[in-house]
Amino acid sequence: MKWGDNPRDFDVPLAIWPVPDRAHDTWWMQELIEQSDGSVKWRDRRVRTESGNVRLDIHRELASAMQLAETLNPLFAAKLVERDLDPISKKSLQLKVRKALQARERLQHEEALMLAEAKRRNASMPRPKLTDLLLDPKTESLRDELIERLQEMPYLQTALIGSPKCAVVLHRDGKWSAPHRVTRHGAALVARAEIANGFGFSHEAHWGKCKAAIRKILLPRANQLLQLAGVQRMLAEALTRGEKALVCGAFVFWYEEDGALGWQVKMTHSDRESEGATLWKQGTILSTNHGRLVILPYIKEDGEHVRGHTRNAPGDGKALPRHPNHFVDIPFRELSGDLMIGLFGELPYEL
Repeated sequence: MKWGDNPRDFDVPLAIWPVPDRAHDTWWMQELIEQSDGSVKWRDRRVRTESGNVRLDIHRELASAMQLAETLNPLFAAKLVERDLDPISKKSLQLKVRKALQARERLQHEEALMLAEAKRRNASMPRPKLTDLLLDPKTESLRDELIERLQEMPYLQTALIGSPKCAVVLHRDGKWSAPHRVTRHGAALVARAEIANGFGFSHEAHWGKCKAAIRKILLPRANQLLQLAGVQRMLAEALTRGEKALVCGAFVFWYEEDGALGWQVKMTHSDRESEGATLWKQGTILSTNHGRLVILPYIKEDGEHVRGHTRNAPGDGKALPRHPNHFVDIPFRELSGDLMIGLFGELPYEL
């Protein structure tokens, strides 16, 4: 197919972002496109070749894909500013783009943290020897590759191996199954085992509920960060700047003056309305209770600004209310999601 044969070739992207293709160990660039009804959607990005043909925009390394996104996304944003749209429609579209990019970036950082932590918490787990593996005869040719995967992640109950990628499953009798070919979508589902199995869950579990459970597991580890000298220094410097809420991925370093508690760690959470909404970075968090969840301020697609607040999670019971004299209304600052991964790596595991 030649470039220009399809009307989609003339669409102007609003943003681009890479997504993993675990079936082929590559990264596919996706582009955010405005639809006729004003909504936006992600689709695989196609680019023009030197010969005038069309190919998918696929990268072997995440670094090159991210570099492309970081280069082009500001240019796409500038083009959107220049478009001849009424101010309300333009602002709404800009919010949709910001929301879509924030969702992708947060997902990438969160799952990277969970994967790193899954590996760390199982670092002392015994590794099987090459001759220890009980394999289906059809998997025998993949023995070396499977043992290599288990050296990195010995907790795996399901693994992606081979070329093209196949899934193998560890049965209760200790024997690995025959390899099963997987599609791009199927490989993405199987790859969840790299995180889920590391915390004792199945990759077939509801992914949203699984990750919510993992966040709860990680909370005590996040609280241990307060013991690190580097974190204490970072928080002390933040306090001198008047910053009392530092958001890092799914966690918030929260300064609590009431009761002289000092710094503590809370979890972020999106309620039904704010799920996937655009973060309102200039907004504040009004806390009228001692809830352990922080709902960050967000902007609805119609432009309405919603102030952040605190509450308990479902099943926790009603959050202890603050005295009106002790209500807090504070701004927040967002930290790099990579910071949390690095900080977790500094925490020694107690044997």
